[in-house]
Amino acid sequence: MRIDKMLANLGYGSRKEVKQLLKRGAVKVDDVVVKDAKQHVDTAKQTVTLNGEVVEYKEFIYLMMNKPQGVLSATEDNSCETVIDLLEMEDQVYEPFPVGRLDKDTEGLLLITNDGQLAHRLLSPKKHVPKTYFAVIDREVDAADVEAFAEGVTLDDGYETKPGDLKILKSGVRSDIELTITEGKFHQVKRMFEAVGKSVVYLKRITMGPLPLDETLELGEYRELTDEEVELLRNYQVK
Repeated sequence: MRIDKMLANLGYGSRKEVKQLLKRGAVKVDDVVVKDAKQHVDTAKQTVTLNGEVVEYKEFIYLMMNKPQGVLSATEDNSCETVIDLLEMEDQVYEPFPVGRLDKDTEGLLLITNDGQLAHRLLSPKKHVPKTYFAVIDREVDAADVEAFAEGVTLDDGYETKPGDLKILKSGVRSDIELTITEGKFHQVKRMFEAVGKSVVYLKRITMGPLPLDETLELGEYRELTDEEVELLRNYQVK
């Protein structure tokens, strides 16, 4: 990769600004000053420093966020804050995007990456990657609902959902449940409960495929996935 492109991609300035850094002799490759913006560098084998600090280059970034309510699962929006707005600039420079969407008023696990291939694997309708949600339901959830979800319910537009695995954690005037589904239709969890005459008052995604939400993350916080977690996602096969 060209040295100017690498540094610009990492947010060290525009191509023009990076060229000024190079001209000043601020950039070294393997301890040798580089002033030619066109020089190529092997990011896997060579060490690049800027003003004596090692520049770490990576092609892909993988982030787990505990998405708060009121924030859009989008890369940009003219009127609302997005999950990308919550990222540090050093992560924004990789131009990541949310993998799928969580509704504006839904909390929980959201993956953010610039690895389009991995995102496609997790989102492809053919893959049936399961996603588990915790929800508070306004009304009593009972065995009849469990059976209905296990067969699939008919949404307001006539769509028949694939079976969902509904677990009742607490049943009463307000019920706590966990629901695992393998689809990602618009407002699907809310619409599935509407199909059985009930409404969702709180919704949080707690798993996606093999990956559980890191419960140490406060709302709005995020962290990079570990190498092991990335491999889990890459190698994940739906049973």
